[in-house]
Amino acid sequence: MPLSEHEQRLFEQIERSLAEDPKFASAVRASDPRFHARRRVLVAAGVVVVGLALLIYGAVIKIPAVAVAGFVVMLASLGYAVQSHRRSQSPDLHVVGGTTSRRRPRGRSSGRRGSFLDRMEDRWRQRPEGHR
Repeated sequence: MPLSEHEQRLFEQIERSLAEDPKFASAVRASDPRFHARRRVLVAAGVVVVGLALLIYGAVIKIPAVAVAGFVVMLASLGYAVQSHRRSQSPDLHVVGGTTSRRRPRGRSSGRRGSFLDRMEDRWRQRPEGHR
């Protein structure tokens, strides 16, 4: 059921007042799963740099164990970064107070996993307004 004009104006007024509240904005940002995923990717990137430094240091001082440890650290943190990035792109994340929509993964063909759900979602969005 659509909102009346009065309800829409009240809703917009409440939305503006909440957006101006810095305490509320920080609380919403802290509960945003994309914020945490972005932070995890940045931490993983920092650990990749540390692993690269270990790899180079181990090669320079000719201790293969340190170089291998650096490579393992790099590999593990890259895996963690990729996993965090995939989670941030997943369509089942719920953002509090945001105006986000579900993102479609790029490069999916019609025969791959998830295409049935994508088609059902498209049909739901394109249904006539009277059939709720």
